Parts: sequence; C-alpha cells; structure tokens
Amino acid sequence: MCGVVGIVGRSHVSFDLYDAISMLQHRGQDAAGIVTCEGDRLTLRKENGLIRDVFNQAQLDGLVGKMGVAHVRYPTAGSSSSAEAQPMYVNSPFGICMAHNGNLINAGELNENLFRSDRRHINTSSDSEVLLNVFAHELHDVAGLRLKPDDVFETVQRVHQRAVGAYAVVTLITGYGLVGFRDPNGIRPLVLGQRTTANGVEYMLASESVALSVLGFELMDDIAPGEAIYIESNGRLHRKQCAEATRWSPCIFEHVYLARPDSIMDGISVYKARLKMGEKLADKILRLWPDHDIDVVIPIPDTSCTAALPMAHRLNVKYREGLIKNRYVGRTFIMPGQEERYKSVRRKLNPVELEFRGKNVLLVDDSIVRGTTSKQIVQMARDAGARRVYLASAAPPVRYPNVYGIDMPAAQEFAAHAQTEAEIEAYIGVDWLVYQDLDDLKDCAAGINPNIEAFDCSVFDGVYVTEGVDAQYLEHIEQQRNDQAKQHRLTAAREIIELHNHQ
Repeated sequence: MCGVVGIVGRSHVSFDLYDAISMLQHRGQDAAGIVTCEGDRLTLRKENGLIRDVFNQAQLDGLVGKMGVAHVRYPTAGSSSSAEAQPMYVNSPFGICMAHNGNLINAGELNENLFRSDRRHINTSSDSEVLLNVFAHELHDVAGLRLKPDDVFETVQRVHQRAVGAYAVVTLITGYGLVGFRDPNGIRPLVLGQRTTANGVEYMLASESVALSVLGFELMDDIAPGEAIYIESNGRLHRKQCAEATRWSPCIFEHVYLARPDSIMDGISVYKARLKMGEKLADKILRLWPDHDIDVVIPIPDTSCTAALPMAHRLNVKYREGLIKNRYVGRTFIMPGQEERYKSVRRKLNPVELEFRGKNVLLVDDSIVRGTTSKQIVQMARDAGARRVYLASAAPPVRYPNVYGIDMPAAQEFAAHAQTEAEIEAYIGVDWLVYQDLDDLKDCAAGINPNIEAFDCSVFDGVYVTEGVDAQYLEHIEQQRNDQAKQHRLTAAREIIELHNHQ
C-alpha cells in the first residue's frame, strides 16, 4: 500500500505536498518522494525513510514549481531499495513522473512486452516502473508535438487495455499538467479536491480525503473506476471515463485497517463504517452469548478504537483504553522475521494493570493477520492480572493473500490459514474468540455509496475481482512474501549499506 498526492497550484506547492503526504504517512513508512515542475524544469527528491527524515527545510525550498506529485511507500513484493522510491521518472515523451498505489497482476508480461515490442528498459523490480513505461509508450504513440486532453484520455484508455490489477495513479507531465486515474474496478482509492485562493482555483488528487482537508481543500468527488482526470498547468480541469467496462469494487480492507478514520473514500466515511463494525460485532456476541460475563472492553490501538466504543455501549460494559501505544514503532505484520515482530510488539504496547487485574477482558482488534501480535497481547493481559481474556476481531478471518498492493505475509503465515476458529483460538491462547461475519462487514459500508457494486474481500473469501490471479500467480506471490524471502532481502540491503560505509 502507498499514498499518492498531486497538486496543481497557483504558487509553489512543495510545502503543501509535504504536509499532504505527512497526513498519509500511515500508508507508507518505507520511502518518500516529491517532484515539482516549474515550466519545463523538474526537481525531484526521494529516499528511503520517514517523511521527516527524507526532507528538510532547505530541500523543500529547492523543490520549485506550481505543480507536483508526492508519494509515500510500503514495498509490496520485491526489493525495498531506494531506487524503487517514487515518484519515478522517464524522459520520453515530454518528461513524465508517476506515483502509483496498487499492484499489477501482469507486470511480468508487461515487462517482457515493453522490452521486446516497445523497446523500453525496466531498471528495477517495481511494477510502478512498468506502469510508468506503459503509460509513456502509449502517450508517445498518440500525442503530437503539443499535448491535448484527448491524447491523455486515449493514453489512459490504452493503459486500461494492457494493465491488469489495482492502480490509483497520479502522473505529472512536464510543462503540461497532472493526470490521475484508477483501474476499472476502483480497488485503490483516489479523491479530487479544490481550493479557491486569491490567485484562482487550485486542485489536489490524493489517496485519502484527510490530505485534502488538512490543507483547506474541499472534497469534490472520487475518481471513478476507469476514469481519468487531466488538470492542465493553467488550472483547466478535464474528466473522462476511459474504460470500456467498469465495476466499482473498492478494497474493503481500506476501511478495516489501512485508512485513517477521518477520511472519506468512495463516498464512505471510514469512521462511520468502523462504528458499524463495532455495532455488528456486538450484536453477534449478544446472539452467541447473551449472558456473557465481560467486565470491560479494551481496544488494541489504534484502528480498533472506533469499533470498540460502540461495542462496549451495546454490551453495556465499561470501555477502557488499557493498552498504551508507543507511536514511534511501525506496523508489525510487515516486519521480516518472527523475532523482529516479537520485539516490536513488546516495545509498541504496554498494559495499564489496574484495567486488567481481576477482570474478564474483551480485547478488540481490527483484524488478525499472523496472530503474532494478538498472541503476545493476550499474554500481556494475563500477566497484568486478567481473570479471563476474550478477543473480538472487527474483520473476518484473513485466509488469503492480498495481490492488490497490501504487503501482507505469505498465506501460510496467516493465523487462519487452514485452521478452524477453535484452532486459532487455541493458538492465540484466548478463552474465547469471535470474528466479524463477512456479510456484516460488507453491510457496514454498503448502502453509504449506492454506486459501489461489490467490495474486494479477497483476503477473506479468496475471490479476486480481476483476471490473472491463478494458482501459479499465487505461488509466485508466496515465494516473494514469505519470511525467508523478506529476511534475505533485508540481509542483502544491510550488506549494501555496510559496503557503502566502508568505501
């Protein structure tokens, strides 16, 4: 998963881009980048690390231009080299920079076609570079000496015909403007906003609406599946549907875990969806266990806090924030190796013992992936004196790999892989475990936006909304994402750093 931002402004945009991706830091803590354009001149800064470590005042001052693109990155599969930090650049035609959120299913096939037919060289293992070169090749094929809106839209139409998978894209074409588009299923989010200044109207594209609101942009709309937006450097806005067939199927895991609660995506308030998740899950508990003995509901921060509050209300028990989070430790399910994840969980959360001692505690989590974190937190609760420990997941069991841009582990590393709920309960070590039903999860978001035809729930049900996800592809993903492969890449990266330090 990644966060993308693009701005066409009336004054220099580097600091606005910085502030915008700062609001999307939760979507990517591996690398960050900003590119700006002034006339026919591009200025780019990107590097591995958090936003605050990649940019300083002097660097932002040097990013000159009234339009630009920014990106924060988590690696999905493959290398986490700084060479794969975004935005990515290709010089022909015109000079193009792209920021991409998602994952291409047919990246290997496209890569081969780019080399054999299009005569383009791909220098990294990133599917984002593949997508950039597909876009560049098609634009070169349709555009004349001067770029017209119809050229942009035909280019995006051709990209849709070639690319399979999930992609929410913001692209800067040097001297001309900004292009944003989504795949025909709208799997990854992309929103459009505007802000009126004394010098005229400014536009922003972003992964989540929170990036708009913090800078005073008004949310205008979502980019529809298959749609393209072209904003010229003078501020003229053009929109067109560029896909022959679309089916609005956003990733439901965005609302479970990835997005900030104060965001609105695809017309759905993430906060309201999570409140409903808590209500639905409480109703299930009351159906299964009407005479429960739960004394207190404690969320596992932060994502589950929104769901846990209405749960406590419906269950008529106390809500307490009994786990205190160290906010300077990253998300654990993407970390390579069990030992690293174990140490990280212990550094990340600490119990308030008075909220646990002698009580029957219901812990609430947004989801259970590996179960590593859940298992340790349950033991923390027991060590803090809890009499009995129950666990509620606001999402159904995660059983299948994500192939659309979320860096989940290999399927065999999931707690729920080939396991019954009773076996998961025993593995985690809880006295009782309850999962959200998938139909209830869908209902939490469905109805808020009538245009949504379905949700991508593939991590829960194994049903993938695009073609190309077969057993061979899933095996390929498995080999890239297992702990052994991640540890190998981490070791290789450390060796490169050590070699660099000794030179």
